[in-house]
Amino acid sequence: MDVIVYPGKLRGTVKAPPSKSLAHRALICAALTDGTSQIEGISESEDMHATIRCIRALGASVERAGNSVTVTGVFAQGVRPANKALLDCGESGSTFRFLLPVASALGTEAEFTGHGKLPDRPITLLSDVMKIHGVVFLPDGSDRMPFSTGGRLEPGEYVIPGNVSSQYISGLLFALPLLDGDSRIIIENGLQSADYVNLTTDMLAKFGIETEKTEYGYAVRGGQRYRAVDTAVEGDYSNAAFWLTAGAMGSDIKVTGLNPDSAQGDRRILDILQGMEASIMATSEGVQARGYSLSPICVDCGDIPDLVPVLSVAACTAEDCECKFINAGRLRLKESDRLMSTTAMIAKLGIGVQICGDEFYVYGDGYMEGGTVVDAYNDHRIVMAASIAALRCSEPVKITGAEAVSKSYPDFFDVFRSLGGRADVV
Repeated sequence: MDVIVYPGKLRGTVKAPPSKSLAHRALICAALTDGTSQIEGISESEDMHATIRCIRALGASVERAGNSVTVTGVFAQGVRPANKALLDCGESGSTFRFLLPVASALGTEAEFTGHGKLPDRPITLLSDVMKIHGVVFLPDGSDRMPFSTGGRLEPGEYVIPGNVSSQYISGLLFALPLLDGDSRIIIENGLQSADYVNLTTDMLAKFGIETEKTEYGYAVRGGQRYRAVDTAVEGDYSNAAFWLTAGAMGSDIKVTGLNPDSAQGDRRILDILQGMEASIMATSEGVQARGYSLSPICVDCGDIPDLVPVLSVAACTAEDCECKFINAGRLRLKESDRLMSTTAMIAKLGIGVQICGDEFYVYGDGYMEGGTVVDAYNDHRIVMAASIAALRCSEPVKITGAEAVSKSYPDFFDVFRSLGGRADVV
């Protein structure tokens, strides 16, 4: 699907969609309980469909009514984990990396498949440590999709780098409490995106699982049982960031449904926009960001890879100055090579941009040309960032592959139009 987005301003109030990061975690925890949990706030995004599809394959019962999902776990009375399962993870890295160790902890012989760029996204550091602890990768030891796993995960000492993907750590934290003995996760090279691991341990605690943060990583007691609970997923700062940035670039939008005390790392969008001299107003009625021509800033991308595309658009409005984005190497491992796709988008809009190793620079001049075609590279966040950029362009922007928004925000363009934006499907 190609979409042409026209210059203009958005006006109105929008409710932040449910947090995809928290929803993945709530669904997986609920699937591992010995009872039934009701979870409010599960969107219709492709990533949510992937996790629901996979926990069903593992033996959980899932019933859906709108955004409310009822999950009966694999240890509930009369239920047991599946002996064999086909886990189609779609394009969801979270689904894949979280459930890879979980399936082995359950003793399920699992076949993993995926689509898009997911089969090419790295998993070897996680699979290697799983192989040391009793898991076999079939048919030939490869961990490139499609592949199967056999054997049962064993407790012990898990040594794993923390500077590639925090999802490796989260996947182990879900799985290790199910094992017969105690385990330790030893994190080497520091932990990037630590806020995402904190989301995992917070959700585990909500479902009755204890983990201990240590000087080397985490200690996890084996033989624990997940407790069924009812919970609601809070609004998502990652996707709210697009509307907040639009406000900082001249639109008039209030975003509701955001937890001001959220542990989500992407809550930093408020501090970053404020650092660019946008006005941030947070009340009980919602959050607004206001501005037009923003000031230059240096952004550390290490813990906020999902914010980078839209922040780079904000940087385009900074007049006659340089905005610097550092620690951007991990962007290459997202749905697209996000370092390449983000800078390609900026260049297409007529703004100077330069990549230097794991850094890039945006040379904003307050004027984006438009009248061009932006390739989304099958990345939902490039689609949404380009749409927000188009509002400030002098000419419309055509976005190819705009259907990628269905990965996390399938009604993005409906909301965009409800706020007065013009986006025409070609």
